Amino acid sequence: MFVGLFEAARAAGVPVSLRELLDLNGAVAAGLVFADSEALYRLARIAWVKDERHYDRFDRAFAAWLDGVAAAPDPIEALIPDEWMRRDFLRSLSDDERARIATLGGLDALLAAFRERLAEQKGRHAGGNRWIGTGGTSPFGSDGHHPEGIRVGPRGGQRRAVKVWEQRAFRDLADDVELGTRNLKLALRRLRRFARQGTPEELDIDGTIDATARDAGLLNVRMRAERRNAVKVLLLLDVGGSMDDHVRLCESLFSAAKSEFKRLATYYFHNCVYEHVWTNGRARYHERTPTVDLLRTHPPDTRLVLVGDAAMAPYEITEVDGSIEHRNAEPGAVWLSRLAARFPKLAWINPVPREHWHYTMSTGLIRGIVEDRMYGATPEDLGEAMRVLAR
Repeated sequence: MFVGLFEAARAAGVPVSLRELLDLNGAVAAGLVFADSEALYRLARIAWVKDERHYDRFDRAFAAWLDGVAAAPDPIEALIPDEWMRRDFLRSLSDDERARIATLGGLDALLAAFRERLAEQKGRHAGGNRWIGTGGTSPFGSDGHHPEGIRVGPRGGQRRAVKVWEQRAFRDLADDVELGTRNLKLALRRLRRFARQGTPEELDIDGTIDATARDAGLLNVRMRAERRNAVKVLLLLDVGGSMDDHVRLCESLFSAAKSEFKRLATYYFHNCVYEHVWTNGRARYHERTPTVDLLRTHPPDTRLVLVGDAAMAPYEITEVDGSIEHRNAEPGAVWLSRLAARFPKLAWINPVPREHWHYTMSTGLIRGIVEDRMYGATPEDLGEAMRVLAR
């Protein structure tokens, strides 16, 4: 049972094992689901999917398998007269549902009209009262105003469709797409390390019970420090120039990091790190922070994350006065080397796809300085970066 679904999930890249297939068979045999494809979908996903990144793959595999099952002839159903099946179906409908189907001449007429319009329609449509699209008063589409019909797309405003074609809800969790705030947070959570630090201001229930028992029932209240994420993160973001194409990624990364790490320090630089960084882009020429202060004030166990496309002229990294904005007394490579030496837990996040890295010499130079700890801008790559930083 469900061997076809098992093979579809494996083909889609969901790491499901034979043990999990047997678990699903046992759950169905125990009666946890019966004749309900949505309940089966949820049960199979709980049993088989152990990582959020595989939700979208499972959705696609389940849809493909279910389409195949629906298309296959049912040998038992073939022996039952069609009229018997229709009478049994109509008995399961409420009076209101029968009336809604009857308004278009019955279920067969509704489906036939939908297929006919789908074949005639040549493109996207919004508004109107006939074509499949959004808005309007057509019985086919979504977000419109028709008392019955077939919804195509996301949940409609009237919620009165006879049939719903659902869309995949977890595509933004896949590990082969560009990062968004949601999957950024999932990746950054791999770096969390919890510890109890600070003033003891939280009631320790277990400690209080133990101490009270040891004092022969005399109440002995124990307090403890709040449990917090103890990881310290120093985030350096490249801004301006070619990084303007990646503003959305940087904003998402900053938002996700700010919500995940309480001990987060963020600074900005342009192209390469030199003797100064800044915290305010508008006052970058007036309110600078000496890079040496970062080396002095942040302990060596701080996780350093640099975000930049690493695309620049090679002399901006290797030469004195190589900066395009000011006269730097020391090459950028010197400052990057100092940062790498001070913070052994370092990762450079490059939003440019990996296959393009070899086009710029500067990317190779920076990869050498950070000892190849450069990672791409996908959830899979960021997850690997967080695993390296967490070691």
